[in-house]
Amino acid sequence: MSTSENRGNRLFIVVPCYKEQEVLPETSRRLKEKMTTLMESGKIAKDSHVLFVNDGSSDNTWEIISKLHEEDPLFWGISLSRNRGHQNALLAGLMTAKEYADMTVSMDADLQDDMDAIDAMVDKYAEGNDIVYGVRSSRATDSFFKRFTAESYYKFIRKMGADVVYNHADFRLMSRRALEGLAEFKEVNLFLRGIVPQIGYPSAIVTYERHERFAGESKYPLSKMLALAFEGITSFSVKPIRFVYRTGAAIAIIAVICLLWCLIAKLTGHSVSGWSTLMGSIWLLGGIQLFCIGIIGEYIGKIYMESKHRPRYIIQEFLGEKPETLPDKPGDSD
Repeated sequence: MSTSENRGNRLFIVVPCYKEQEVLPETSRRLKEKMTTLMESGKIAKDSHVLFVNDGSSDNTWEIISKLHEEDPLFWGISLSRNRGHQNALLAGLMTAKEYADMTVSMDADLQDDMDAIDAMVDKYAEGNDIVYGVRSSRATDSFFKRFTAESYYKFIRKMGADVVYNHADFRLMSRRALEGLAEFKEVNLFLRGIVPQIGYPSAIVTYERHERFAGESKYPLSKMLALAFEGITSFSVKPIRFVYRTGAAIAIIAVICLLWCLIAKLTGHSVSGWSTLMGSIWLLGGIQLFCIGIIGEYIGKIYMESKHRPRYIIQEFLGEKPETLPDKPGDSD
């Protein structure tokens, strides 16, 4: 599958959904238009599908997905047994699509990702690329705070040692071969933006303009953004642990210098008892110690979770065809 001549063209678009009842009707309408256009142009197979992943939503998201599947076989769906978070929901969709598709495109349900970029992604796939990253061309629509924090995050996480694509989230195309490579990564603490570049197959970039959210509220508030950022740093870098070591070494050196200073002051008769200095030093060192212990604890916690080998997701319901009902040869139905 390294050349475009022997590649199938069955596409699955994987869309994680969490409480997306306000936007799903419009999202499904636009996705159908896009899939129909791609099919008519011959870029993708007639048996391509849209796969919605319900991430334990408490609203009518799954009911809407079920109705879409009943009305149009283009739409498939899986429902997780409970809310597992965006990264696990996305992985569940990708691993399900892997059994059917020659290529998958993952995108959010909020219509912020530009569907027209999918055409260019499919073209890049046909040229022999296994992974095509959707990269924002600019952040002009973002507030100053969001733009500053996002750009700082990408720069910081790369300095920490994680190989991420700048201004890329989870809007990407992956071939079946790339998905099989992704399946080899067994960690529970998922950060797909860092894992996918490690697969190492030929890749390309497609730029696009990110739109405003069509409806509903963002499911990624600042707290979740910070949690995802911390997940990425601690999952792909040991530099925070090295920071703890270096901080401890620096404090030890400073402490030795202070002891020497105190000794000299004592011998020369200039020692002055200082309650404020003493208490300030205790609080400072105590805070640094707790901070360092917290970083170490985060890594130990990750080891603990990984050692349990718990499932990353459990699929409760599946709306679609069984693998054995599909053609034996990828893309031969068109």
